Amino acid sequence: MTIRVILADDHPIVRSGVRSLLESSIRADVVADVGSPAELLAAIERHSCDLVVSDFSMPGGQLADGLHMLGMIRRRWPDLPVIVLTMVSNAGVLSSILAAGVRGLLSKSDALNELTLAIQAVSHNRPYLSAEIRKAMEVSGATVPGGAPPALSKREAEVLRLFASGFTVSEIAGQLNRSVKTISRQKMDAMSKLGLKSDLEVYSYAREHGILA
Repeated sequence: MTIRVILADDHPIVRSGVRSLLESSIRADVVADVGSPAELLAAIERHSCDLVVSDFSMPGGQLADGLHMLGMIRRRWPDLPVIVLTMVSNAGVLSSILAAGVRGLLSKSDALNELTLAIQAVSHNRPYLSAEIRKAMEVSGATVPGGAPPALSKREAEVLRLFASGFTVSEIAGQLNRSVKTISRQKMDAMSKLGLKSDLEVYSYAREHGILA
């Protein structure tokens, strides 16, 4: 399924880079890319889309206040998922952005390909915080949102961690001294419990929850 995205950033080079990444690495169709909050609201009004990827702070009068902009989007389109890219590192502001109903939050200092993981997560109704955002919030003692994941057995968690870290099922079987069939079943059981439907989603989940080896 193609994911329809509206992209907003006041820097054309950033928009061009993000558009190129999304259209080449995942099945995404950027239906509009705009450079201001007012243009973003107009684009959402005009185009059907599955999610919005937006900068937090863009020039534009009253709407230049990113929280005001996000609040308007939430009030007018309450079910529309929004992913925010930002240079903000203040934990209080980051918490406020999340409280505004944002489903994904990434730092612009993160590797750009982390955005594809965020889009995959958000499009499957899972929130996404990048590694840099989590670090900024944890260092300050701010509460990092997200409920506890479904409980995995110790072996399921270990298999998932190793697989997400790049080991094949056969390699994991050798490392844990178990049969390939057993490891494969434990991997599938873990995926089922977590609602993960592909290996890409396994990797995305592992990044989200900091469980890579």
